Amino acid sequence: MDSYSKTGYLKDDFRLFHITDEEEHSFSYHYHDFYKILIFIRGDVTYHIEGKSFDLKPYDIVLVNAGEIHKPVINSKSVYERMILYISPAFMDACRDGADSLNRCFVQAQTSRSNVLRVELFSQSRLYQVLQELEKSFGGDAFAAALYQKALFLEFLILLNRFSMDAYTGTYIENSRCNSKILPVLDYIGEHLAEDISIDLLASRFYMSRYYLMHLFKQETGYSVASYISTKRLLRARALIQNGMSVTDACYQCGFKNYSSFSRAYKKLFHTSARGERNPS
Repeated sequence: MDSYSKTGYLKDDFRLFHITDEEEHSFSYHYHDFYKILIFIRGDVTYHIEGKSFDLKPYDIVLVNAGEIHKPVINSKSVYERMILYISPAFMDACRDGADSLNRCFVQAQTSRSNVLRVELFSQSRLYQVLQELEKSFGGDAFAAALYQKALFLEFLILLNRFSMDAYTGTYIENSRCNSKILPVLDYIGEHLAEDISIDLLASRFYMSRYYLMHLFKQETGYSVASYISTKRLLRARALIQNGMSVTDACYQCGFKNYSSFSRAYKKLFHTSARGERNPS
């Protein structure tokens, strides 16, 4: 079975990185248990997320939900430069203004079947100015630096959501490449995690032979059907547990039939016990 590791660790409410790869680099499929925003600056990169592929242009904004399996593919030896923001789900949940949630842009990305927001004249926008000021704020120890960083970060998120809601200034771009046979399979899996999902069932439902489905799924997403389903179930279970559901209920509500198997798989993936999520030391 394939193994896709969680990369990046986040102990703060948010983090910002400005990364430039001068040499050609290969990335593996991975996921995070927090939100990720990537601002692409330069390079020759195709971003793969959950069976979809996007050929990036400078200043495209890539929105990756917690738990989405993804990787960039570097298509040539050109320099790959980007800025990355990691955001804690708990912090995102806490930053609400009534019914307005700052994760709306991520929700829209899912609804639009696109993870890439293209903002008109981004490099001349207030959004980009705030991002630059936010990056500078990490480099000094000015008065109330942490508070200023938080204020800038909240302004960035608010502006990002506003741009994502305005069709004249922000557009979720279409997939550069995707296989129309795989996206419905991914949707079905996501909507039926609590139910029995077998390769034979999927093959029958989507009119493919099981061997063709297995080959196509691996080719288009980078991972096997079984590994994908297991990982998605565990990620959903973890979210439910962290939101207060009992470990046993989360286990069965996410499609696991045996608690012992669930417990072993959980510890293997997250390197901690499921019960430890409820009672952290």
